[in-house]
Order: sequence, then structure tokens, then C-alpha cells
Amino acid sequence: MAIKKSELYTSLWKSCDELRGGMDASQYKDYVLVLLFVKYVSDKAASQTNYLLDVPDGGSFADLVALKGDKEIGDKMNKIIARLAEANELKGVIDVADWNDADKLGKGKDMVDRLSNLVAIFDNPALDFRGNRAEGDDLLGDAYEYLMRHFATESGKSKGQFYTPAEVSRIMAKVIGVGSARSASQTIHDPTCGSGSLLLKAHDEAKSATGLDLALYGQEMDNATKALARMNLILHDCPTGEIWQDNTLSAPYFKDDWTGALKTFDFVVANPPFSTKAWTNGFDPENDQYGRFAFGVPPQKNGDYAFLLHILACLKSTGKGAVILPHGVLFRGGAEATIRREVVRRGYIKGIIGLPANLFYGTGIPACILVLDKEGAAARKGIFLIDASKGFIKDGNKNRLRAQDIHKIVDAFTRQLEIPRYSRMVPFDEISDPKNDFNLNLPRYIDSSEPEDIQDIDGHLRGGIPDRDLDALQRYWNVFPGVREALFKKAGRPGYSDLNVAAADIKTTIFGHAEFTDWSSQTQKLFATWRAAVTPRLVGIQQGDKPKVLIESLAEELLSTFQNAKLLDAYDIYQHLMDYWAESMQDDVYLIASDGWRDAAKPRLMVEDKDKKSKDKPDFTLGKQKFKAELIPPALLIARYFATEQAAIDKLESEAAAVSQALEELAEEHGCEDGLLAEAKNDKDKLTKASVAARLKAIGLDRDAAEERKVLGEYLALADKELALSAKAKSAQEELVAKVAAKYGKLTEDDIKVLVVQDKWLATLESSVQGELDGVSNTLGGRLRLLGERYATPLSDVATHAAKLSLQVDAHLRKMGAML
Repeated sequence: MAIKKSELYTSLWKSCDELRGGMDASQYKDYVLVLLFVKYVSDKAASQTNYLLDVPDGGSFADLVALKGDKEIGDKMNKIIARLAEANELKGVIDVADWNDADKLGKGKDMVDRLSNLVAIFDNPALDFRGNRAEGDDLLGDAYEYLMRHFATESGKSKGQFYTPAEVSRIMAKVIGVGSARSASQTIHDPTCGSGSLLLKAHDEAKSATGLDLALYGQEMDNATKALARMNLILHDCPTGEIWQDNTLSAPYFKDDWTGALKTFDFVVANPPFSTKAWTNGFDPENDQYGRFAFGVPPQKNGDYAFLLHILACLKSTGKGAVILPHGVLFRGGAEATIRREVVRRGYIKGIIGLPANLFYGTGIPACILVLDKEGAAARKGIFLIDASKGFIKDGNKNRLRAQDIHKIVDAFTRQLEIPRYSRMVPFDEISDPKNDFNLNLPRYIDSSEPEDIQDIDGHLRGGIPDRDLDALQRYWNVFPGVREALFKKAGRPGYSDLNVAAADIKTTIFGHAEFTDWSSQTQKLFATWRAAVTPRLVGIQQGDKPKVLIESLAEELLSTFQNAKLLDAYDIYQHLMDYWAESMQDDVYLIASDGWRDAAKPRLMVEDKDKKSKDKPDFTLGKQKFKAELIPPALLIARYFATEQAAIDKLESEAAAVSQALEELAEEHGCEDGLLAEAKNDKDKLTKASVAARLKAIGLDRDAAEERKVLGEYLALADKELALSAKAKSAQEELVAKVAAKYGKLTEDDIKVLVVQDKWLATLESSVQGELDGVSNTLGGRLRLLGERYATPLSDVATHAAKLSLQVDAHLRKMGAML
């Protein structure tokens, strides 16, 4: 059985456990990624006769595996990796780390054990890249991204800049339109490429959309990070991509062979270092040989606009680009304002996307994406702005864009959708107006703040809910006009309403109204429509299918189905599917695509973990054997085939719990120091069946102990009953487990598909959609109840009540003889 993707990634991250203690977290990648690289190219070379890389004798992953336990493992690993590097011009790329470094890897047996264990983790049947290319790359690409994200997280603020979050990379690749590439001769460039993640996301977007394999060009100043990028390209089957190590601003590498001018590209993506102070090192921008600063020279101690101008110089006349920069570039004055004005006037900025703060690993400040487009720049009439700063979730100590956030940004930008408090097209006339003076700060043009909840003084003074607050809920009343009429009546003066029902009955009134029921029914029909459309695709999953292609089609269809749903955000529905995919469904689909329905459904015999480190618990146990049912948990089988047996067990357990509760109550009532069960406690001050029986025997037929004897007898009777019920429940449970285990072997493929597709996947998603429906009522009901309670008691009533209470207090004080 294939390993689950989530288990694979977890095991890869565990490889770092072998390195902890001897080195900084930022250095793990120098070892772990090299092993992943050697494993990948060794498998590829073994399975492809014309593979681009040469894996020489004595330079393969198999040679590393053969070293496990060798006393000279560190030195020999250096030599094996050096052979692979020399054979493929990868010196300085994969041979940077020293595998014989005692300070980092330990001495003697410590080093041998650590490196042997590390190699063993990668010597995993699930990490087999000899199969078809698409399946291997899919698995590897996700695994590499998983590792890079974790490396960046653990490397800290100063050392995580090599990685651009994949979510941001996907947005940039989509908004520059690389998915509409027209020719394989088109090019993608990243002048500050880091580990190459941006380049590869752009390449993947083009290839998945068009099948075209666009040429990649990257430049990176840091040698170790350049090595990461070179490995990254090879691991993602882009071995011909060029990565050069040097300073992009002072020594740009990619130039025209004839003129010596900067080479221009069809697409440019970049995440340069923010506000770098040393950007002028190595050259004189006042006399730049490439003419990059014709619009003005950026401030000497802030290089943000230097990178922007470099990128513009690297774009063809029809080129498109996207660059991540701090928000300051939108509004800072001085030389930057001058440059900004010239760039805007020429129409080079197609759009600006404001991102949430704390997304990036090198900084916590908010950033934005400037989308550049030279094609049609002269005819451009405005800039499309998006303030996406509110759309994210917390992920550890960072923020992260959700799938719905990415989709909403891309949809709004590519379709130029104007969404209140989120996006709008801002004409140049407004930007150039003297009151704005080419300041592009997003809040000037988009007010993304939530409306203030204003208190109504007259409502507090005289009572009544302001109609203004009820009118603010018009989106609900458009769907439920009768609900407003049922809940409210006109107050005694214009502009105010009173509740028609008690505040506690608001939600019940909403849920029970015919308009709400009809809306709920119509929304459920939308899910049923999607369910009917996708079920054939789900039951039709076959070995070798591409799970990513499947989820993309399912998700897009779900989003489209709910696009016009009333009161629901289609992106929220979409997110439920994407969350479930990440948490569980993805693993299921990968298992089926790898092993087929029948083999994927077979429970896996769990191997005893000698180190007791695994937290994985068995789904059921037969004798001494423990089993894990990856695809079909026992609960699904029981619900469909053994509901009667489970109900009988639940009844027995409930009865046993009731008896146990009665025992506790009896012990609490009579177990105190002078209680009738006090003498029945053992030397640990506990009541047990044995201690109670011993006390009962001790008092015998003593007439003075009749009452005690009665309570002791009650206790023993309850204890016997609890024991009998528990034994019966245990026996029934063992019988049920045996039936369930036997049923796994009798399931047909059609049975498996019903259990997985209908009972597991679609039932879970349907429940999530129902939660969204309930959320509409809860949100509306909660707001109305707050308004009702806020204005329920006028100030005059409060004053009258306070005066009445004051008189009552005075009267009590007089009775007590207090002087007033």
C-alpha cells in the first residue's frame, strides 16, 4: 500500500530530527535537500535511458544506502556526492555541506548512527521516482514545497528570505497571465530568484495551462541560495533553467549578445529584499550603463525602486511582470515620488494587490504586488487596485493565504471585478488629481474598514430599535422580507421599531419561517446539483489518475455552482472543500490513484514501533494484531452495515455508565467520615468491591449494623450490575470488531465506492455546507438579539428602576438602625 502524502511529508520533516542539536535550523536544508536530490536523480537515471543528468558509478543514492553503519560514512558520503556533482557541473551546488563535520553531525558512533538513520528515511519505497514523470513530479513538488516552508519557518526572520510563500507565488503567476503563453520560445525571469520558488510556480502555471515548457532564467546573489535554486529546478524537471550567482543590480548577467544591453523577457517575477540600504554597492546608478534610472535615481539607502526599475528594463515591449514590494513604495515622497509619477504616467502599472501583514519569512511588514504590463500601456486609463489585507488565517507565528483568498484575488484581478471594500478600477484622473498627487496608498481609494456600529442616543433615551440598524441588514431582508415583518413592528415614533417576539425567540422565529425554509431548501439543491455532477468523476477514479487535476475540476465546479447563491459567499463554500481536501480527502484520492479501490480499502497491519515514538493509533485490534483502516474507518462500515449491533452496545454502555454514576452518588452520600460506607474503605481511602465485601463479612448479622448492611448490599449489587453490563458490552464489542474485520474482506468495489464517495466524502462536505446555512441564521439572529437587548430598556425606565431600588435600600438601612 502506498504511503499517505501527509505521512510522507511528516517522515521527511522527521529527517531533520536526526540533525537537531548540532546545527542551526537554517542549515538543515543543506543536508536534507541534497539527499532528496540524490534520491530523485538516481531514480530518474535508473528509469530513463536519455535522462539529462549522469549518475556515475559510485555517485548514486544506492551507494549512500550501502554506507549505513560504515565507520567512515561521513567522509565516503562527501566523495559520493562529489562524484555526482563533478559529472553534472554541479560543484558548489550539491557539495556545499560537509557530511563529515563532527561539530554538526557528532563524533564516532554518533555520526554513524545519525547519518545512517538519515539515509534510511529517504530509503523509503514511497519515495520512488522511477514511475511516470507526472506522478513523481507531483509527489516531489509537494514534498519539496512542504520542506521549504518548514525550513523557512524554523530559520527565523533573518534566514527565511530564500522562500516566497507558495500561495503568493501562485497569485503572481496567474495575474501576469503566464497561463496564456503562446509559444515555447517565451521566457520567464526572476532577477532575485532565491530558491527558485517563484520561477517554478510561473513555469508550472504555463505548463499546466498550455503544455508549453517556457525557458527559465534566474539570478541570485547568495551562493548557498543559488545552489538551492539550481537543485530546485532539477527536482522539478527543469534542468535546463539557467541560474546565475551575482548581484543583479551591479552585475546583471543576462544580456544581449550583440548590443550588451539587458536581455528582455516575456515574463518577470520577483521578490527582492525589502528596502535594502546597500543597493548601490558595485556600480554608479547616476551613470548606469543600462539606462535603468532614466525616471530618477532611487534614494541611496532604499533600493525598492531600484529593483522595480530594473524589472521594467528587463521586460519586452509586450512583457508582463509582478514584483513584491513593501507598501511604502506606494506613498513615500522625494525621489521615489518622482519615479512613481513617471511610471504611472506611462501606464506600466496594471494593478496593485495589497497583501496581509506577516506573510513573508524575512519580515512581518505588509507588502503589495505591483503587476506590470508594458503591452497596451499607452492606452491604459487607470490602475486596478485590490485591498486583500483582511483575507488570511493564522498559521503558527505567521499569516497564510487560504485557497479562497488566492482565488478571490485572482478572480477579481483577471476579471477586473469591482467589489465593495475590496477592489476597484481607479482612473488616472483620480490618481493624478492634486489631492492625491500620484500617491497610490490603497486606503485613499478603497475603504476596507468595517462599518462602525454606532449607538443611537434617542434609542437609548426613549427605547426602540433604530430602523437605520435594521436597514443595514437589507441583504437579509431581500431574501426574507416576511421575516422582518414577523420579528418587528413599528414603534410609537418614526424611524424606530420594536421586537414582535421575545429576544430569546428570534432564532427560532427565523428558522421556522417559510422564507428561511425555502431559502435553505434552494441552497441544499445547489449542493445536490454539484453532488450529482461530480459523483461519476469520484467513483470513476482509476489508478494513475492525477489527484490535482481532479480537485481543481471539483473545486471550480463547486465555486461556479454557488457563485450566485443568496446570502452565502461562494468562496467560503469553496474553502470547505479545499480544507477537507488538505485534511483527509487528498490522502484518500492519492491512495486510490496509487493502489486502486480494492487495495486502498484493505486495512493495514501496523508494525510495532520499537521506539514507541509513533502517535498513530490502530482502528481495531484482532488478538495481538493491530490494524489501521486508511480509506474506510470502521465507523463508516458500522454505520452502514452494523447500526443495530452498535446501538445495542451503546445501550449497554449507557446502562453501565448510569450504574457507575449511581455508585459514585452512593459513595459520595455515605462515604464521608461518619457515613455508612466510611468503614468499608481500603487503606488507600478508596471504596472497592473487595473492600465493601470485606466490611459486609466483618459486620455479619450484627443487629446494630442493619442500616450499614443495607447500604453495603446496595453498593455490591450496583457493582455487580456494572461489572455484568461492562462485560456484556465488551463481549458485544469484540463480536462487532470481528464482524467489521470480516466485512472488509467481503466488500465489492461498488460497496467501497459507496462508503467512500457517498458516506465519507460527500456526507462530510454536505455537513459543511449545512454549517454555512446555520451560520446565516446565527449571524442574523445574533445581530438582532444584540440590537433588541441594547435598546430594550429606555433610560427613563432605568432611572425609575434605580430610584425604586434606592428607596428599597433606604428602607432596609432604616430597619437596621442606620442613620441616613
